[in-house]
Amino acid sequence: MTPRISPILILLFLTCFASKSQGADPAPPPPPIEKQWNIEGTPRKALLYLPPTATKTEAPLIFAFHGHGGTMQSAARTFAYHTLWPESIVVYMQGLPTPGKTDPDGKLPGWQRLAGDHQDRDLKFFDALLADLKKDYKVDPKRIYCTGHSNGGLFTYLLWSARGDTFAAVAPSAGIAIGGLKGAKPKPALHVAGEQDELVPFAIQKRMMDSVRQLNDCATQGQPWAKSGTLVGTLYPSKTATPFVSIIYPGTHKFPAEAPALIVKFFKENPAK
Repeated sequence: MTPRISPILILLFLTCFASKSQGADPAPPPPPIEKQWNIEGTPRKALLYLPPTATKTEAPLIFAFHGHGGTMQSAARTFAYHTLWPESIVVYMQGLPTPGKTDPDGKLPGWQRLAGDHQDRDLKFFDALLADLKKDYKVDPKRIYCTGHSNGGLFTYLLWSARGDTFAAVAPSAGIAIGGLKGAKPKPALHVAGEQDELVPFAIQKRMMDSVRQLNDCATQGQPWAKSGTLVGTLYPSKTATPFVSIIYPGTHKFPAEAPALIVKFFKENPAK
């Protein structure tokens, strides 16, 4: 005779199993894939973080650019967008030796400052990488974003001007558009700026933010948007559905640790129309 199992025991077992499952730590993100491209004879590299469904389901795409002297690995550690939005494809590209304000001899890696600089080596790299991503994975064309800090923020502004139709929204940090916003079309934008920035003075960044608000036809009066630690976000609505958000903090040029979560929030709020 087969022994009967009490329904109460079954219920207790299922409850215990469910509790353990709900309390389990989330699975870690997949390890990055390091890929290399040959751009007019120059090897270029990037780290790709891919969701498991990248070849089957349309995914957002984030490009994140390190500052002068940084690396794709340091960008992945500092920004960690792949952990904040694990359903997205996140790309950390590697810059090449580039002269900069603190590196006039150009010994450290960075990005071109203007269209035409260095034979547009970084714009060409971006174009090749994006084309391969669209070919190999299911990229959602309405949710492609770029962000970067310092020299990476400057390159983000350059991409807005030179490749603006690609992006749903942009989020530069501690950078400005060296050549101005010539060629840039209105687009949702977020700018992170430290009031004590010793490399890119806040006054210069404020003028940049004013120019973005004017381009995006934003309201002159902002409204509270989000806050994290010492970071205060102010939203400037736009009649053309191209809002601007300023993230201001009482800090220096150092990228604030709380910024990535706010940037991801902004990206999620602003798919292409």
